[in-house]
Amino acid sequence: MTTQRTEPAQNADERTMLEGWLDYHRQTLAWKCEGLTDAQLRTASVPPSELSLIGLVRHMAEVERSWFRAVLKGDDPGPIYYSEADPDGEFHLTEEDTWEEAYATWQAEIAAARQCAADFALDDLSRGKARSTQEQFSLRWIYTHMIEEYARHNGHADLLRERIDGATGE
Repeated sequence: MTTQRTEPAQNADERTMLEGWLDYHRQTLAWKCEGLTDAQLRTASVPPSELSLIGLVRHMAEVERSWFRAVLKGDDPGPIYYSEADPDGEFHLTEEDTWEEAYATWQAEIAAARQCAADFALDDLSRGKARSTQEQFSLRWIYTHMIEEYARHNGHADLLRERIDGATGE
């Protein structure tokens, strides 16, 4: 698989631009994981940290699910990898955890996120509320937050990838 990163349009309307930047950052995370074995993708950064590329992808699946399905749409399907007993479960990997499963789950959550967002205008408030603040958010805010979330974690992914095989990139 070769990930194609598409630069966001420079002269688009606001929604197209926000969706373009979000997709660009989603594609960047996939690109950072490309060409590695499951063992490499499970490689933690530096002990005691458990941060790994598969862990980041699983985390972003949770984030997509939380912000778009639970908060925006108001339909909370519950967590995928974490639990009350293991709040960082997406980062706690075993030898059985595979890229194929993590990637498929992440892509399914991205598809669900797109479907949820299609029903809202940028200024529309979410039907659900964030667990931490019990506040509603506009789709514009959620898009902006998701771009920030991916950008931050793509920085982590860049460092992880460099540690694994020396590959660097923008």
